[in-house]
Amino acid sequence: MRERLLAAEKVTSIKWCDGILHLLDQRSLPFETRWLPLASAAAVAGAIRDEVVQGAPAVGIAAAYGIVLGLRARLGVDDDWERALEEDFEALAETQPAAVNLAWALNRMRDRLLRVRESEDVLSIMQAEAIAIHDSDREANLTMAQFGADLIRKHQGSEQTLLTHGSAGALATGGFGTALGVIRAAYLEGMVERVYADETRPGLQGTRLAAWELAADGIPVTVSADSAAAHLMKTKGITWVIVGAEHITANGDVVNRIGTYQLAVTAMHHGVRFMVVAPSSSIDLNLASGEDVYIEEGAARDLLALSGQHLGAGVDGVNPVFDVTPADLIDVIVTEKGIVERPDTAKLAQLMCRKRLH
Repeated sequence: MRERLLAAEKVTSIKWCDGILHLLDQRSLPFETRWLPLASAAAVAGAIRDEVVQGAPAVGIAAAYGIVLGLRARLGVDDDWERALEEDFEALAETQPAAVNLAWALNRMRDRLLRVRESEDVLSIMQAEAIAIHDSDREANLTMAQFGADLIRKHQGSEQTLLTHGSAGALATGGFGTALGVIRAAYLEGMVERVYADETRPGLQGTRLAAWELAADGIPVTVSADSAAAHLMKTKGITWVIVGAEHITANGDVVNRIGTYQLAVTAMHHGVRFMVVAPSSSIDLNLASGEDVYIEEGAARDLLALSGQHLGAGVDGVNPVFDVTPADLIDVIVTEKGIVERPDTAKLAQLMCRKRLH
């Protein structure tokens, strides 16, 4: 399966070439394929903040490369380059303060720097660390793809109709994707008849990004309104809901794009299995439950404007970007370390003690 996935790879969003970070501008998709070259930590921080790069793993990878760019700019210029570089660490961390993958990647880069700061080859060592973070995520996705495909085969077999939400593909990761990686693997093994992709508000990540990726791979995909999920489960024979995650807490609660929670509730009612696919770097054992996670709010004006005109004078709007799906609504969490069925605190703690299985 690994070789078939590698051969089928068509989409990537992050490239490191000749000391420059190139990011595929996800804001312009699917209308334009535009790569942005970034040569400084500040430029990477701006790209994360402006959602040029989206998806928890991809943001962490971009930040790791941002530290390399910052180090290159500081070495030989600032006498106290470590103090100066700490400003870059802080600037990158502040782009998404609640993002666990971002914090994980920056902590890994900082830990590596502390061990090699006296080395004459510190820049090349740190560059190698960022590349290792990138490559490790791609390998993790390949492993998760196989785990997830095996689960689909075990529980339902061939000719599946799947539903996904958000953008959890190659665009959101170091390659192949989490939820879409599983879908790709299942399709290559002849187990997928059709995929329904929620439009996913705010930002229409499902319409613009997930559907675009699936179509690029030749996978039959139909975009549906977020509010149509219950109807589709009742009438279209949906067998699995497969989503990614921005954050997973110690008890197995999952933070993901707004609308994931209601999908899980609807799936349980209709007897549809619910799979979350995410690298172990998305799991934060320091947070007991989803109640401890900050939920970002988007601008109310995004709901109250149409064609540049404000709607409903005197009307307020609420626009959460993420929601929390309780662990008891989740059938399985798939990571590169293995799978956890019916997740809880003890099972996730045990999972995080394992080594990677690839």
